[in-house]
Formats: sequence, structure tokens, C-alpha cells
Amino acid sequence: MTDDAEAKPQKKSLAQTLAFFGERRSLVMLGLGFASGLPYMLIFDTLSLWLRDAGLSLAVIGFFSLATLSFSFKFLWAPLIDRAKVPLLHGLLGHRRAWMLACQVVIILGLLGISGVNPAKNLPLMAAIAVLVGFTTATQDIVIDAWRIEVVDTERQGQMAVAVQWGYRGAMIMAGAVPLILAERFGWNISYLAMAGAMVVGLIATLSAPREAAHAIRPIHTDGVNQPKALEILEWLARLAILAIGALLVGSGLSGDAGLLSKFVGGEALDAAWQAKPNGVWLQLAGVLAGLLVIVVAAWPIPKVKTKPGVYLSTALGSPLKEFTTRFSGVAGLILAAICVYRVSDFVLNIMNPFYRDMGFSLTEIAEIRKVFGIIASMAGVFLGGVVVARFGLMKALIIGAFAQPLSNLMFALLAMSGHSVPMLFASICIDNLAGGVAGTALIAYMSSLTSAGFTATQYALFSSLYALPGKLIASQSGRIVEGSAQAAERGGPIGLLKGLFTHLPPESFTAAGAKLGVSAPAMAAGYTAFFIYTALIGVAAIVLSFMVAVRQPAHMRAMEGREATPST
Repeated sequence: MTDDAEAKPQKKSLAQTLAFFGERRSLVMLGLGFASGLPYMLIFDTLSLWLRDAGLSLAVIGFFSLATLSFSFKFLWAPLIDRAKVPLLHGLLGHRRAWMLACQVVIILGLLGISGVNPAKNLPLMAAIAVLVGFTTATQDIVIDAWRIEVVDTERQGQMAVAVQWGYRGAMIMAGAVPLILAERFGWNISYLAMAGAMVVGLIATLSAPREAAHAIRPIHTDGVNQPKALEILEWLARLAILAIGALLVGSGLSGDAGLLSKFVGGEALDAAWQAKPNGVWLQLAGVLAGLLVIVVAAWPIPKVKTKPGVYLSTALGSPLKEFTTRFSGVAGLILAAICVYRVSDFVLNIMNPFYRDMGFSLTEIAEIRKVFGIIASMAGVFLGGVVVARFGLMKALIIGAFAQPLSNLMFALLAMSGHSVPMLFASICIDNLAGGVAGTALIAYMSSLTSAGFTATQYALFSSLYALPGKLIASQSGRIVEGSAQAAERGGPIGLLKGLFTHLPPESFTAAGAKLGVSAPAMAAGYTAFFIYTALIGVAAIVLSFMVAVRQPAHMRAMEGREATPST
């Protein structure tokens, strides 16, 4: 994150690009990515196995997923991270590293606490600790992202994005396997004790990290505001209560889980409607919009009455967004639109496991290719994305990533035409993961470049919290589109022309799936193919918006620089 984010990058050689991965900052970022992914996987995935082994019901286990709500609305307390100093540690380590160290200490203590609890006997205590670790992990993510952005210039954001994703994915692989092996031999308590020890990697990375550029805390002016202390406290309590309601609505909508919300309103009927397929997503969207409106109300100053809570909240929550829209006046909406649709063509592929099974692939074939080679290809794609950003600059990388995703989706159309072909499954999954890695790295680097000093944590947290919402909305209709297209193909028409591509399918491909829907195997295959073509066409919107951003954003920044350079008369 620098002021020259839009300057034309100096093209680096491949050797110069690769050399950065051996530098201190890149290695530190690898460790911080590990420290970010490890507790997330331990709390929100691996812990469910321990709870099941302890004899707890699936309903109770599912309730633990509510701890993920904190990741959905972390932008609400990101302003605190931007503005507040950690006592004692701030002077020793600097603003960001002090927060990282404090979070990691809490996470380690939390994992140690979990390792000493028997969930069958003291479930409420384990739940409380899990929520604390989840909240602290989300806070650590806010700080790590801010440090990553502030410690290097814009041209190196791609390599930093590679390092953090590699560390994160490596931690998720480890946390998904090692604790299970340890639990099998020594029990779950020892397993989580060992994982608490593994978090030392994060402590070492934090203490080894160089300081970010001097962090300037933007002041909030409450001078001259005269308000009785009792009224100030009451107003704070009221505003924070309203803010909590808004956060619950936003978090429930973004996570797709109304389990906690339904405890206060609507009951089981709301929870069922919220998760219903495919129309529950509209309730989720309404929850997000309503929550944002409630948050605005909570932060809005009282008309004609200046109060300290009103000034503080409106400035802390409103200033980062205002600064962004002012700095990119005229193109801010275009930038946000590009961010929101950039990964949609990838997010809508939420029916791939059923697709593979409908084609006749065995669970072993799917697992071996998707979980092994898919992960390798994904990490290779992340690395390739970092090289592209470093060598060609943000804007070209953004465009390359925008093209990569829809083109990779067409590989699945070719897979459908090939029938039960393991080599084609291998090629399709690897190309899709490579493309996703390139696009994801380009988007992370681009969003990082949009932040500004003093608001880094808040602005990036806002971008990362909201960019997946449109994809989630469209993805909810994926199954309906496939089935509707298959039925249309059976009746003939334009989609029916695709049936001619599937006259020689092996008997295991699409036959059972078509029978369930009441259509022929070629019609079912045509329905899937039409869906993949549709997902590629969705990607055209990202391509167009990426080109528009690549043209208009630099032009806007040059115009801004020209106005600033012109002396006022």
C-alpha cells in the first residue's frame, strides 16, 4: 500500500521476482500465514471430530460453527485495530506487531485451555474458549493483512500474497491431519496441546518481522463536546447494543447461518427458511442489507446534537469509507463493482462434487485428484499469480486473472463431453486450481493497493468481508440452472442442440442422474454443459470491469496528481 499504487511498474526479471521469496519479509509472511490458518482449522473443522468422539450430537457440533460469525463482520472492529495501541508492547514492537503478538498469546492460551477441557463434562467452557479463539483469530487476520500491506510497496504485494496463502494452506493441511494422528495415539487433549505448541511459529514470525512504516493514527476530534458522563455512558451502551444487532444480522447473512439470530427472533422457522435451498439466500441478502442499515443507524450522529459517542463512531466507521470514495471519486463505484464480481465465475461452481459423481467417478478418484493434485495445482497457481503481479503490474495481472477463471470453467464443459476420463478430470481440476490461484493472488494484491495509511486494516477488512456476497447469491441458483437446462435440452430448443455432443457417453456417465430428474443421459450432460458455458459468460462481466478499471483508475489518479501539482491562485 503506497501512494504510487497506479504508477507504471518497472518490469522485473524472473530472477529478481523469485529472489524476494527468500527475503526476510517473505519468510515472515509465510510464518504469519501459518499462524492464521492453524487456529482457524482447529476451531472450525478439526474440533468437530473431537466433539463427535465425545458423543455430542450433530446439532451441538453445528452450534460451534457460530464462532465463524466473527469473520463475517470483522470490519466493524477493524477501526479499533487501526486506532488503539497495545499497552507496553506498542513501544517495543510497533503498532501492528504488538497487536499480532497479543493475539497470538491469547490464541495459544486458548488452545491450551481447550486441551485441558473434557467436552462431555464441561461443554459450555469449551464453547466459550472456542468463541474467544475464533474472535482472536479473526482479529489476528485483520492485523496480519494490515502489516502485509504496510511493510512492502505495491509492486511486492503479489509476492506477499503468495507467502501468506502458502503458509495458510500449509497450516490447514497440517491441522487437518496431524491432530487426528496424535489423537489416535495419545488422545485429543494431548493433540491440542501439541497444536498450541505449533503456534510458536507465529510468535517467532512476529518477533522476526520488520516494523511496518510508521503507523499514523488519524485523530478523532471531540474537543468542545460537552456531555454529562452518565449520558455519555448510556449513549455508548445504546449504540453498542444497536451495533451488535447489526453485526449479528450481517454475520448471519454472510455466513449463511441464522442459528444464533433465531435464538432471539423467528425461532426454528427462521433458521429453516434462512438455510432453505435455493431461496434462503434472499433472506440472507436481506439480513446483510438490514444489518448494514442498522450499523449506519448505530454510528449516525444525533441530528443537531454533538455527542462523543456519535462523533467517535461516525468517524471511526465512516471515515475509512469516505476517504476511499473521496480518493477514487468518480471510479469508486466501478472499483467496488469489479471487486464484487471478480470471483463470481469461480464461486458459482459449488456443485462440482455432484457433477463428478454424476459423471461416474468414484470417491477415490475424486479424492486423489482433487485433494492431492488439486492442492498442489492451487499452490502453484498462487505462486504463478505472484510472479504475474511482480512482472507485469497490478492492472495487467487483474486482467489476466479475470480471463483465467471463465476460460478454466470451459474445461469442465470439455470434461462433460469426454465422459468418465480420469486424465481429463486431472487436467480440468488442475487447470481450474491454477487459474483460481492466479486470480485470487491478483485480487488480494489489488485490494491491498486500494488501502491508505491510517485506514489499512479497516478498508481491507471491508473489501475482504463483502467481495464474496454477489457470488454467494448467484451460486445459490446453480443446481436449479443445471436441472432447468437439462429439462430444456430434453424438450429440444437451443440447449437441446448440445445433446448431439453426448451420443457416445459411457453408461455410468449421467445415466443415474438423468433418471432421477426424468431426462436422458445426453440431456443431463447438456444441462451441465450449458451451466459451465453460463459460468464462463458471467466471467465476461469481470473481464469488462477489469479493463474499465485498468483504463479509468490510472487516468483518475493522474488527473488527481495534476490537480495537486497545479498551484492554487
